[in-house]
Amino acid sequence: MSLKIINKEDVLPFVASAMKEYEVLGPVANDTAFKFSPFADASQLRLDYNTTMIPPKKALLPQEETLFTFRTDMLSATPVFDMQWRVLFGVHTCDLHAMCLLDAVFAKGNPDSHYMKRRATTLIVSIECLDSCDDNSFCKNMNTLSASSGFDLHLIDLGGIYAVDVGTTAGEILLTNHAKAHNATRQEVALLDKTMSAKWAHFPSRLHIDGKDLPSLMGISYKSPVWEEIGARCFGCGGCNIVCPTCYCFDVIDRASMDGKTGERYRVWDSCQLDDFARIGSGENFRKTHAQRLRHRFMRKGKYIAEAYPGHTGCVGCGRCARQCLVDITPISVWNSLQKAYAM
Repeated sequence: MSLKIINKEDVLPFVASAMKEYEVLGPVANDTAFKFSPFADASQLRLDYNTTMIPPKKALLPQEETLFTFRTDMLSATPVFDMQWRVLFGVHTCDLHAMCLLDAVFAKGNPDSHYMKRRATTLIVSIECLDSCDDNSFCKNMNTLSASSGFDLHLIDLGGIYAVDVGTTAGEILLTNHAKAHNATRQEVALLDKTMSAKWAHFPSRLHIDGKDLPSLMGISYKSPVWEEIGARCFGCGGCNIVCPTCYCFDVIDRASMDGKTGERYRVWDSCQLDDFARIGSGENFRKTHAQRLRHRFMRKGKYIAEAYPGHTGCVGCGRCARQCLVDITPISVWNSLQKAYAM
């Protein structure tokens, strides 16, 4: 829509002002790591963070969420919706791409009303990464290193200033009402172009295959011995799912009062790596082994999601699953092994 400029010293006042109207969440220091959390004070904002263990998707798809409450004596059910207006401040582009996938998933077919209502009241202020966050990330290969849409405002660090790409009318209103910003000058636009052109050299290409070619690779490697090899190491803990920004599977549970007269139905994040995920009522388990469950996860990340939602990717290259895995099973090593074996 337009390009604005905000001085760095005006960012915290921007956040502080927005906090008067919205719940504002962003990266805050958490011991030696970072987490996305509501701010108690604007000074907690850390735009220099590398990554967070749990992705900011939790603001749109909470780890536990009540869907409705019920009363058996009245045979009634009351939907529970979270209508809090929020701003997610400082979202990296890999996580932004993941959120765009979730938007597509939960809007498809019969839209998920809980997700859609929360999404409609959430503004996203994303930020351009100018350096690789760590050795496990491969966003360059997954084409999630930058973004041209999906945000309300997008920040690019130009030294003493941020360029602000205004993506939506809601973002423009947020900026106008709460920040000191001016239109970008010709010199500032030139600096932005120079910065964006130079950033690509700071990101290594860690995969030996382009992300767009993963569906083909996964299609021909379904019976690869790699799955048994890594399956023998896997603990099946599900940690990779919990930290993944594109995982969206959940379980639905009813919780009743002791007298059975009232209760709630809620959903919680689930993991396809857990033993009972594919188990049905008869006791049959369609993915009994660690190898089968790992293969399913990699198939979803590299093939199934990309085919079901064209224009999106099931893996955004954030590297969280690699950092979380206790036995060092990483997308980079798995996909590079498959690429070498099948010479794509």
